[in-house]
Amino acid sequence: MERGKLRDRLDARARELKRDLYALYLAYRKPQMPWYLKVLTAAVVGYALSPIDLIPDFIPVLGQLDDLIIVPAGIALILRLMPPGLMDSCRAEAMREMSTGKPRAGRIAAVIVVAVWLLVLGLIAKAVLLPSGK
Repeated sequence: MERGKLRDRLDARARELKRDLYALYLAYRKPQMPWYLKVLTAAVVGYALSPIDLIPDFIPVLGQLDDLIIVPAGIALILRLMPPGLMDSCRAEAMREMSTGKPRAGRIAAVIVVAVWLLVLGLIAKAVLLPSGK
């Protein structure tokens, strides 16, 4: 396959993935979405937006492979469990919002992800630095 065609396919797939992540965020806010799917959706979207990965990106191949497997697999699982038609309407809404400019949820999601990681790091630091009450 020609290098330019492969790059175009990868770029198109990356745009679809970005759209689907935003559509999942929109679906998360819908009342039709069951609570257990909201939890799974928050985990997948949070992982995709998080600067911290299970396998760090500086490890050749494996570092990028976890992003290429975990996020799409999570999206596929959510789509299988999601009520029919919900993702289609959320994808259309995501396309509309993304075509008019930057979606407003991007900054909010980034702040939430950073806040969660700071909380986790704080709890780890507290557990490591403070002696137990024995």
